[in-house]
Amino acid sequence: MKILSVIGARPQFVKEAVIQNEINKFDDIEEIVVHTGQHYDSNMSGVFFDVLNMRKPEYNLGIKASKHGEMTGKMLIELEKVMLKEKPDIVLLYGDTNSTLAGAISASKLKIKTAHVEAGLRQKPKDMPEEINRILTDRISSYLFSPSSLGIENLRNEGITDNVYFVGDVMYDVFLKMKPKFDYSLMDELNLKENDYIMMTLHRDFNVDIPEKLEKILEEVNKISKEIKVVFPIHPRTKKRIQEFGFEDLVSDIMITEPIDYLKLMGLTQHCYKVVTDSGGYQKEAYFSGKQACIVMPDTGWRELIDCGFNVLTDEDKIYDNVMNMGKGNYVENIYGDGNASQKIISILREKF
Repeated sequence: MKILSVIGARPQFVKEAVIQNEINKFDDIEEIVVHTGQHYDSNMSGVFFDVLNMRKPEYNLGIKASKHGEMTGKMLIELEKVMLKEKPDIVLLYGDTNSTLAGAISASKLKIKTAHVEAGLRQKPKDMPEEINRILTDRISSYLFSPSSLGIENLRNEGITDNVYFVGDVMYDVFLKMKPKFDYSLMDELNLKENDYIMMTLHRDFNVDIPEKLEKILEEVNKISKEIKVVFPIHPRTKKRIQEFGFEDLVSDIMITEPIDYLKLMGLTQHCYKVVTDSGGYQKEAYFSGKQACIVMPDTGWRELIDCGFNVLTDEDKIYDNVMNMGKGNYVENIYGDGNASQKIISILREKF
């Protein structure tokens, strides 16, 4: 079996790395990895290459563009060339990026089967680019690997039932593999005590690019910081907006750090009290760590964590109340499987081919 894996953003590198580890166990599988060039941050991704031993992609298309249509179009052209040359049995796709959609369309037009990892996620608003990419990719994929039972239900409600599998979340595989290497050194450096600080991340454009909204978020978090420490590894985009809008006073009592790598972030998360975030990945990683998260978003693709009563969605003016009054929540185990999603995915593909 020959697999062509398409990746284009940091989370996809991480997922591919753990899938690649599983593929390497079998002599009857050949894999070709294509990096579209959409996004890659060596500071954020390097640790996964080091720990998970991911090899460099065979192809780097170097495609970057500011407009969705232009980017996706260029990817279609170049991915088609690669697929015609490599002639894979199946194209493996991850998540909800333009790279994902371009890979799905290119393969489908060439009558090559596709497999979508993270199938079935749904999130409002329906016109957001990621949601469009998810829905279209699921519509034309040959095999759909869902991280949760809710994903299966979403697909069933849309009439998609063939070759749909609940395999669990590959990011939980990653979490368990990396856990022995979590770095707790910042606990001492920042003088933190267990269950006595809040972890916060914030980077979404709808939160940080609107002055009135960012101001309210920071006012709410500043109120929290009067009662419990708030540790805030700051995203470059958010840092720039705080300076641009003149909001430095609102973060004077918050423990701001430079961006930290995955191992340090998970080390801090393991011992925090609660999490405040607008990151899709981090709200799951908080759950993996047994920590509740207050999600500063109108909706989330990981709706299971809201529906079970563990995490909460919040408006910008209710962050303080939601964080301070969350209680212990209802922790439900194994929502995202048991940590062997990558094994299940490759096992199913080997059986099919």
